[in-house]
This record gives sequence, structure tokens and C-alpha cells, in this order.
Amino acid sequence: MTDSEAEKRERAAFVLGLRHRGVQSVMVLRAMELVPRALFVDPALRPLAYLDVALPIACGQTMSQPTVVATMTEALSVNAAHRVLEVGTGSGYHAAVLSQLASEVVTLDRYCGLVVEAQVRFGVLSLHNVSAFHADGRSGLAVRAPYDRILVTASVRAVPEGLVAQLRPEGVLVAPIGDADGIQTLMRFVKTPSGLSGTALMPVRFAPLTPGLAGIL
Repeated sequence: MTDSEAEKRERAAFVLGLRHRGVQSVMVLRAMELVPRALFVDPALRPLAYLDVALPIACGQTMSQPTVVATMTEALSVNAAHRVLEVGTGSGYHAAVLSQLASEVVTLDRYCGLVVEAQVRFGVLSLHNVSAFHADGRSGLAVRAPYDRILVTASVRAVPEGLVAQLRPEGVLVAPIGDADGIQTLMRFVKTPSGLSGTALMPVRFAPLTPGLAGIL
């Protein structure tokens, strides 16, 4: 069996595990099977790539465990006509998964190094519908707005107004809401004429969304 065949089998088992842990969307499962998580982790950690665990990445950041990625992606209800904004590129893995479902993905990170590394990975996978930018996630990216879906991959006490303004009417925003030093609640918001209407999904723990750009990394 070649390395490619071995990884395909590993990814198939990975997806089966996600199904057993409650992920129901066939489209999301297929997207996660198509994207090789091993490409997005440090080479030393590749034996752990298809386990349901969070892993450290560059710049002192972390990539979420796959069940959390799947749950957040399911909650977004992305379709092939949607433009998606992701706040917090990290390794680029979640943006790559979203690229299998959306028309366009715009992803932002405060760490230039993470953006550059993610761009390289997107190139390796020929993901031409993903654009990564070095930007302050709290401000979004107005030049590409409006967005049908917004995903925030760091915790906030309240959704930043700049992101709300860039979300289309009836658009969906998913974010961890709560204090940085405790357990947060993953929330799914829909933009209505009177503001955001939210539904609690599950307890989570994410690093806080830090304002501004990183000065060095």
C-alpha cells in the first residue's frame, strides 16, 4: 500500500470517527475527508493529524480538534453560493474545509507568519477560492463584504460591531462567546432586522480574539 493509499484510508477512518461522534452533515464530512489535515500540522505531529485532538501550531496558537471544526462548519450551513469570512486563519485547515463548501472564503489572521504559511498550503492544494489576509479580525475586511457567513475562531465577550455590519441580512455568524479565562458557549447567530438572534450550541474553550496586528510574528 502506498503512502497515498494509507493516508486515504486514514482519512476515511477519521471521517467515520466524526460520524460516530455526532457529525451528521454529509457535505461537511466529505469536505473534511477531502482536506488532508496532515498538511496543516507540524511534521513532528503528523502521526496525530487524524486523531480528534487540538494541536499546537506556529506563533503559539492552536488548531481546534476536528469535532469542533465539524460542529462549527455544520452550524454555518454553508452552500456553494456563499462568501464566507473566517476570523482567525491559524494553520489554514478550517478555511480549506470551508473552501470545499463555499463559493469564496476570505480568512484573516493577526500573525503574518500564519497567513504566509496558510497561503502556501492553499497553493499546494490548488484552493483558488481562498484568500488569506494579514488583518485585525475584529474589524473584518470591509473591502470584500458583505459576507453570507462569518466564522470567528477565537473567543469574544460580544460579537464585534464591525463583523455584524459586514454580515448580510439573514446571514449566519458562529463564534465562541464568553470570558477568555473560562468556558465559553459556541453560539450560532442569525442577522435579523432587529439585530442578532442567537442559539447556544455547546460549551467550548478558545483563546481570546486579540485586537490589532502582531508586532513580530
